[in-house]
Amino acid sequence: MTETQSVSHVQGEIIKTVNQSQDALIEVVRDWTDAVQAITPKLPAVNVPFADRMPEPEQLVASAYDFAEQLLRSQRRFAEELIKATAPLLPIPNQTTHAKAGAK
Repeated sequence: MTETQSVSHVQGEIIKTVNQSQDALIEVVRDWTDAVQAITPKLPAVNVPFADRMPEPEQLVASAYDFAEQLLRSQRRFAEELIKATAPLLPIPNQTTHAKAGAK
């Protein structure tokens, strides 16, 4: 397995573990919400001024993540262009070393 494949494998395992942890936490929160709803009295509806103009929580999350994705794309492009711009200053990799590493 190459180093790149090893890194990709580790990253995949980390994402898998994070997703499993998140799913478990969501289930705990659902159970907790059900339990709290069962023991709390129903509260009267509250009329909050301008509440009808507020975005839904799902819209807020979507908007925040859309922005983060755009920002991350911009940062990636910047980093890639910076590497290209500085490439002439970097030493040329030893072809012999790479040939030996690839033969493993």
